[in-house]
Amino acid sequence: MANPSYLRIATEEAYAPPELITLYRALLDNGSHNDPGFESFMRFYLTNSGPRLVEIREQMQDLGERRIRDMNATGIAKQIVSITSPGVQIFDPATAVPLAASFNDQLAEAIGKHPDRFAGLAAIAPQNPPAAAKELERAVKSLGLKGAIVNSHTRGEYLDDPKFWEIFQAAESLGVPIYLHPNTPSPRMVGPFLERGLDGAVFGFAVETSLHILRIVFAGVFDRFPALQMVIGHLGEGLPYWLFRIDFMHQRLVSNHRYANVPKLERKPSDYLRDNFHVTTSGMAWQPAILYALSVLGADRVLYAMDYPYQFVPEEVQVTDDLPIGDSDKRKLYQTNAERLFSL
Repeated sequence: MANPSYLRIATEEAYAPPELITLYRALLDNGSHNDPGFESFMRFYLTNSGPRLVEIREQMQDLGERRIRDMNATGIAKQIVSITSPGVQIFDPATAVPLAASFNDQLAEAIGKHPDRFAGLAAIAPQNPPAAAKELERAVKSLGLKGAIVNSHTRGEYLDDPKFWEIFQAAESLGVPIYLHPNTPSPRMVGPFLERGLDGAVFGFAVETSLHILRIVFAGVFDRFPALQMVIGHLGEGLPYWLFRIDFMHQRLVSNHRYANVPKLERKPSDYLRDNFHVTTSGMAWQPAILYALSVLGADRVLYAMDYPYQFVPEEVQVTDDLPIGDSDKRKLYQTNAERLFSL
């Protein structure tokens, strides 16, 4: 599936160190996590004996030849690898901070063995914002990682709270993006999703992550950190479709002083979503949706991703190859946008 005109760089590709899998299983066994979404999601992926689930677990833990074989089979030149959701964010701060550092060291070591095939995003522990900012700086400056992954809410808390903003400050100062990856809905909101099996990738991921994104935008984060760049998977978790209504209703909220915690922004919400965010095609190999995101956000703001190994469907690469767009825009989608954003 090689194509001489561009390289396929996949930008939302998950891994899980074996130690993390062991720790997740311990949480499931002792029930100490107090997170019904985590219970639903991880019990399914870690205890199910179905052949595809076993394969996903094996693929998830490999950062070597098996992963590279799968990449070769689908024409993927490079993966931007990041820790699977919820990463270290499910743990108490004292556990999460050293785990993040250890996992970043392991990821950097794997990248060092295959630097032409892998790059990586740092795991951080927002539970301790100063430590998270410090670890991001270490991961970028000392380990060569290309940004941070935050798996949406951290034990029910969101990054729009100013106590987390030194993480944004660090990312902006370093010139690296934060990938806001989905998590299952927080314990406060997950109940109605669980009742109909909607808590995971089918819908709950998108609802929870898009809520988090709008909280960040509406809090004025990008007025405070105008150069900060963030990344959203799954073609923006539905938000590109909503931009007109979000702008319209935000203006009404502000002009009517309806909520004390909704400040007047310097620009429209859609402006921040166009200028401070990139979206990836992870899990959304659907031409109408990709074309819509390109039309609304622009060709410089959409990147390819596969969502390996959760959605490892080789046929979906062809869907992107067949997009009715020019070669220049396809090269941006597959290669040059990622190279620019992640400083590859």
